[in-house]
Amino acid sequence: MTTILLFKDLYNEAFKNLGNIFSVNIFKVMSWFCFSCIAVILYAFVYRLATGFAF
Repeated sequence: MTTILLFKDLYNEAFKNLGNIFSVNIFKVMSWFCFSCIAVILYAFVYRLATGFAF
């Protein structure tokens, strides 16, 4: 649980004094897109491991 809180604090501090609202929103959208891409990659890897895919 502390790891999640550390990531939350890191996320909030990263966007605190970044600049105008447009650039902040663009960076937030890009960061969530990257997080979702990583989640899809991890899901695909675990699925392949679980189904016995021969690497």
